[in-house]
Amino acid sequence: MADAGILHEDDRVELLDGEIVEMPPINSRHASTVERTSRLFHLALGDSAMVRVQQPVVLGRRSEPEPDVAVSPRHRRRRAPGTR
Repeated sequence: MADAGILHEDDRVELLDGEIVEMPPINSRHASTVERTSRLFHLALGDSAMVRVQQPVVLGRRSEPEPDVAVSPRHRRRRAPGTR
């Protein structure tokens, strides 16, 4: 859609259940709340989980929301066969 000129790189949109939804701009109060929340999760969880801030989360082929804060398990990297 960006290649076709329908969406621009700085457009605030999310894909929710197959529909493109325009998102409101983030104001300073919202931003500080997100920052404090992510810091609390980092302090509480340490390295036991990943705390992601305003990053896309793929939920199937029809949804890719960008939640303010998302916490997910930390996955171990798999090594290639024959390596240590």
